[in-house]
Amino acid sequence: MTTLLHIDASARPGGSDEVRHGSHTRRLSAGFVRRWLSLHPETQVIYRDVGQEPPAPVTGRWIQAAFTPERARADWMREELRSSDALVDELLQADLIVAGVPMYNFAPPAQFKAYIDNIVRVGRTFGFDRSREGDPYWPLLADAGKRLVILSSRGDHGYDAGGRNAGHNHVEASVRSAFAYIGVSEVHGVAIEYDEFADGRLEDSIRRAEAAVQALASRLGAGPRQ
Repeated sequence: MTTLLHIDASARPGGSDEVRHGSHTRRLSAGFVRRWLSLHPETQVIYRDVGQEPPAPVTGRWIQAAFTPERARADWMREELRSSDALVDELLQADLIVAGVPMYNFAPPAQFKAYIDNIVRVGRTFGFDRSREGDPYWPLLADAGKRLVILSSRGDHGYDAGGRNAGHNHVEASVRSAFAYIGVSEVHGVAIEYDEFADGRLEDSIRRAEAAVQALASRLGAGPRQ
């Protein structure tokens, strides 16, 4: 049975198809999950709303706890990592990660960056051995067969490769890099643009993105890797 981890990172509650000034990324991620469940109703869905309930940012105490071997951790260290452990456990269970990640000032929201900082964990999602020849770091999820779908939205337009703002798009690239570091390298994405224009171009972009999301969910859910 497939496990799907559905993450929303928008600060806006509700989808833009449900409430005024709602989130486009929540709209896309919900649409993807609905289509997926229509194909695979037996899928276990884990939902995590980091936009409304953001993970705590990493602190010095967190770093000390994370880099202390499990067997040597004091009780306060285990407590410090409790929330992070829960996020990592969800990720480890998931076969497919569907993340709604809007662009805020050219990058992911701080809430989603906090999520990444909590799931990129030494000994759990990446390995580290300073005595290892070559690269002392290696991904621990590389053979897990996990797939990531990034569903984004942007106020302006032209952020895809070759576009007028491509060099300012630090959303997909940074999320891809973080997940590749822990071993999730199959990544797919769809985005809505023109949000700040609020005209026909936005409506066209929404229609195209929703169609692309439906097609992507159908393709990924069709069976063997494509």
